[in-house]
Amino acid sequence: MNLVANLKAADRRVTTLADLNENQQAAIRRIPAEKDAVVEPIEATRPNAVFTGRERYDQEQAGIFRRFPVPVTLSALLPDPGMVVANDSYGVPLLISRTRSGEIKAFVNACQHKGSKLVEDCEVHKQGRMTCPYHAWTYGIDGKLIGVARNDAFINLDKGKRGLKELPAREWGGVVYVQLDGSDPDWSQLSDQIAADFESLGIPSAHVYGRKTFDLKANWKTVLEPFLEGYHVQRLHAASIGDMFPDAPNVVDLFGANIRQVSGRIGYTPQMLDEDASQNVHKLVTHAYTAFPNCVVVTSQYYISVMILMPRDVDRTVVEYFMLTPGPATTDKATEVFARSYELIISVFGGEDFRAAEISQAGLTAGVPAETVYCGLETNIVRYYEALEALL
Repeated sequence: MNLVANLKAADRRVTTLADLNENQQAAIRRIPAEKDAVVEPIEATRPNAVFTGRERYDQEQAGIFRRFPVPVTLSALLPDPGMVVANDSYGVPLLISRTRSGEIKAFVNACQHKGSKLVEDCEVHKQGRMTCPYHAWTYGIDGKLIGVARNDAFINLDKGKRGLKELPAREWGGVVYVQLDGSDPDWSQLSDQIAADFESLGIPSAHVYGRKTFDLKANWKTVLEPFLEGYHVQRLHAASIGDMFPDAPNVVDLFGANIRQVSGRIGYTPQMLDEDASQNVHKLVTHAYTAFPNCVVVTSQYYISVMILMPRDVDRTVVEYFMLTPGPATTDKATEVFARSYELIISVFGGEDFRAAEISQAGLTAGVPAETVYCGLETNIVRYYEALEALL
């Protein structure tokens, strides 16, 4: 795109190879030239019930999505103290806030009087307090109950004991994780290396350029699979981005149940990395992460895509998509480039990857195929399922 070449440096803020951490750099240097890449064939299958079975879905809910903290939103969505956003995507009404001290907190979005939601939309709000629309009980951004309408009508009402129900929460590499059932959290599945990678990519301090929610008729793993393999790219994306990526395997590192994939773009050779130390490494290399258990991160030349794939039923997944840029556009040219990029990626993910998930789910729900078979360009899917199944 010629527009990109004309962007001001302030709008581009390129990431060079040296900006990445040593572990990331080492992984990139393992990428072979496109002509030297070899696909190793595999023999692997998964039964239909993995995508359609109620028993498997319930096992995942109990053994993963309620047992461990899960991603809910991004730090970048709440950059300033006093910000709050509601999120119902896991089927639990949540409030995520950044307190005056800058700390991230998570609460059940329910008034302690009669359970009414305090925030009814999913927009980001900046405010010092939250008032229940039902009986006007008022809470601070830290969850404390600070005001009760007609307080004189209650006997022995202790406001100190009726703050919002808080859930354990943590920022991890710019992603906000929450323990949905409120139990003591087990953070062991979150990789320090993946968090360091996200920090090197600038995710915690990025600007949320665009955000869109998709409600898909597909199992969450059917939605996830395209982001774990390159087999579909030159086929499903033939009319959009397929000519940018080779039909070659990725360089893969597993960190527990987290996967990092790095791959060169069309025509890549390792020598390209050292031709210009100031060049944008994302122009040569694509990163694709699956962060435990359902957060997908994909790098592009001037923006990063983050998706959280939230299961709502066996055949329903809510996906929240974020397009991150280093900062807001400061020129008309940057405004145009970012807008075109957002339009492209929404059409690729929404109109191609997500559409593929839904039309695949239709056949799977009908019982066909009885088992899914995977090839050597889909090895990461099998690796990831093995990691998840070990936790189940």
